[in-house]
Amino acid sequence: MNHEIILAGFGGQGILFAGKLLVYTGMIFDKAVSWLPSYGPEMRGGTCNCHIILNDTAVGSPYVVTPTEAIVLNKPSFEKFEGSIVSGGKLFYDSSLCDNEHKRDDIEYIGIPATTMAYELEAAQLANMVITGKVLKETGMFELNDVFTALEKLIPPKRAQMLDINKKAIEAGFNF
Repeated sequence: MNHEIILAGFGGQGILFAGKLLVYTGMIFDKAVSWLPSYGPEMRGGTCNCHIILNDTAVGSPYVVTPTEAIVLNKPSFEKFEGSIVSGGKLFYDSSLCDNEHKRDDIEYIGIPATTMAYELEAAQLANMVITGKVLKETGMFELNDVFTALEKLIPPKRAQMLDINKKAIEAGFNF
């Protein structure tokens, strides 16, 4: 396993939580992991991102320069990170919000209407989990039940009512 991923979007879209979920799942299954969030005034609606690494061997630096995958939930993030993905890599994007022109022919573009699907689930804030499900399906990095195990540990008791809808959102993306 060697995934160097950048997740990016607007503050409030759950980018950091999605990254944390993937890293925590890797940690449970004895992978070398790193999670490097980047936020500040972005928490108020600007762009934010996080760098995550999931690897079979030790992680040398938490900073991802050339991601194997990028997961973007808005146009500015699409534009910012499209050029940095390694040749043969994947760009996952929310096609509900990103209608950007695809400028490269050496990466795979995987669009999913994550925001639309989240609204249909009556969980507008869970586009991050919808796209995470699609990432899991297309990369095969983890089984759904493994991610659900991590999710159960990450969601705090005071938000336990969110567990089932998060699982449904991940499954919706996985099955898209």
